[in-house]
Formats: sequence, C-alpha cells, structure tokens
Amino acid sequence: MAGFLLCEPTTLYNILNQETKHSRLAETNYLYLLDVRTKREYDESHIITAQRMKQKGGEYVVPESMDLECVKYCIVYDGITNSLEVNFELEERESIENSDEEEDNVVMGAAIEGAKVLAEHTRYPVYILNGGYERFSACYHFFRTQKIFSMPQELDAFQPYPIEIVPGQVYLGTSWQASNSQMHKHLKVKAHVNVCLETTPFFEGDKKKLLHIGVTDSPEEDLFSHFRHASHFMDAHVNLGSVVLVFSTLGISRSCTVILAYLMHRNRESLKRSWTHVQNCKNNIRPNRGFVEQLVEWEKVIHGAAVTDISDPHY
Repeated sequence: MAGFLLCEPTTLYNILNQETKHSRLAETNYLYLLDVRTKREYDESHIITAQRMKQKGGEYVVPESMDLECVKYCIVYDGITNSLEVNFELEERESIENSDEEEDNVVMGAAIEGAKVLAEHTRYPVYILNGGYERFSACYHFFRTQKIFSMPQELDAFQPYPIEIVPGQVYLGTSWQASNSQMHKHLKVKAHVNVCLETTPFFEGDKKKLLHIGVTDSPEEDLFSHFRHASHFMDAHVNLGSVVLVFSTLGISRSCTVILAYLMHRNRESLKRSWTHVQNCKNNIRPNRGFVEQLVEWEKVIHGAAVTDISDPHY
C-alpha cells in the first residue's frame, strides 16, 4: 500500500500548470484530484478538475471510472486538514442501502480517511492538500469552479499559468503568459524580467518594472554578464512585496537560466540544489549547454569554486 505525503498549495498549483505542447491535465494517468467535502460544499465551489469522492455506508469509495494504479499524482483534499497526525472520528451515521448522498457530517481529517482508501489502489504516494480547500482557494481563487465535468478537449485547451518558483513572489513563464492580462491580474504581477527578443504590452519603457535581456537561445549568447543585475532587480522588487515574472519564448531555457542564477544568489546555494528546486516546480526545464556552463561560472562567483558536476547527464 502506498503511503501519504502532504502537498503544499503551491505544489498543486504547479501540478495543474504543467505543459508539454499542451496542458498535461488531458493526460489519462497524470492527475486525479479528489474532493472529500460534502456535496453541498463541492457543488458550491471546488478546485478545477476535482471530482467528488463519495461515501457508501459511511466509508469513502473510489469512483468507478478511475484506474488509480499508474496515476502519477493522486491528491485528496477536504476543507482544512493541515497535518498527517490529525486525530478524528467520523460521526456515526445510519447506513442507507445504495445511497451515498448523506454526507453532511464530514469533519476535519476526512482527507486522511479518503487517502487511506486511495492508497490501497495506487503504487505511488497519495498526497493530502495541506490546509485543504480553504487554504488553496485563498491563494488561488481563480482556480475555483462549479464545473463538475470537463471534456478531454477542454482539458487539452486549458491555458496553464506561469509556474510558481518562490510562492507569492517569483514566477517562471512564457512570452504568451507574459502578455496575458488576466494572468497578470490574478497573480498580481508588478515587474517583468524578459529574457527573449519579443516584447509584451506590459511595463514597456518603464525601467523600474521591466528588465529586458534581449538574447537568443544560443549557447554562444552571454547571459552570465546579466546574472548580477537581474538578481538585484528581482531582489529589489521582492523586498518591496512585488511579484516578478521571469519569462522567455517557451520558458524552458533562457528564463530558466536566469531563475537558476537568481535562486543561487538569493539562497547562496549550489547550482545542483537550485536545479532540483526548479525542476520540481517545472518538469521540462532545458537550459542550453552554454547557459549551464555559465551557471557554473556563476557558482564560482558565489562559492569561490565550482560545486556542481555538470558532466552528469542530468544537466
């Protein structure tokens, strides 16, 4: 039986926003998100793509349409559960034959009860959303919905938001996302670091809010000489409480490189540690080889010597 892990709201946000050519939400074995709150609460509002996990005879049951064995992310949430150590008792209720609608007594810890059932059907750990629906919806109100079912083509057409690298402070995205006014409003973006040749309609001509590093995605391009200025630019905005969006055309090479350089500077950490963090946030990062070598040079500036072995195929 698989175990349990807590899933932070930012982790679920990033899982919802992964993409290859299209949103990964359309992939059959990518994500099952299950809501164990009452039917009334679910119908009122739930997290996008979530299905309601029902009960029979006072026990949670896996939806018949689900084959959980190979699902990469199986995440369950209730209203407020924020610990794996919650002690709880589900109130006793009469068992009603063939009925699963009498569920108005769901209490704190219900997510753990649901996770126990799910863990019997999957080879991967089951995640419990830390803080439940209340905490997630407070951070990402724009991912609430009343829609109960989405067609595969709707999921395929879902437009992912920028990836959250530092919660509530730094995001990593594409030039398309950087041009989307709704995403800017929802994420409260106040500054851009543009690491591509394209321009966007936001902050044009405002050097206090826009740092434009106009380079191509070529191993011969020099990003190293911009690392210090970009890091200080981002520091200044983060210290003011402003949200910064770092982006390039596809958000996988140039902007990833600048994000890595910033994290190494901010946390005084190795390239390896920063790389692991960014890759956990965004599955498809691919800085080109020249940029990886420049990040090692940046590592020397920060630590006095190279720490990360980039001959590892991981890089």
